[in-house]
Amino acid sequence: MEFIVVAIDRPNSSELRQTLRLPHLEYVASRQKHIKFGGPILSDEGRTIGSLLILSFPNRTALDAHLAGDPYFGGDLFEAVFIRQTRQVVPEQEAGALELELARQREQQNASPGR
Repeated sequence: MEFIVVAIDRPNSSELRQTLRLPHLEYVASRQKHIKFGGPILSDEGRTIGSLLILSFPNRTALDAHLAGDPYFGGDLFEAVFIRQTRQVVPEQEAGALELELARQREQQNASPGR
């Protein structure tokens, strides 16, 4: 299962973020097999204001355990954290997967009442 994690920093937390950065990077470096994407969310001025992650875990319990061990998440850095399950459609992981998705969508649309 893939999960999107959007975490917004607390106001005036740049010093805390910097303090937690090395332990955070050490933590994620040892767990890269679970990370599809990870990086900062930037303000219009280029200042870090949060984190965006796309993580792969077998279930929500495993995701929660991972986040609990991350110094950013355990260090009271974030004001708000949003987590949603997702699945990758593009770019294709397997050749032809997008065509299958298109066929399913067309079939659903054609089966809709009023058609």
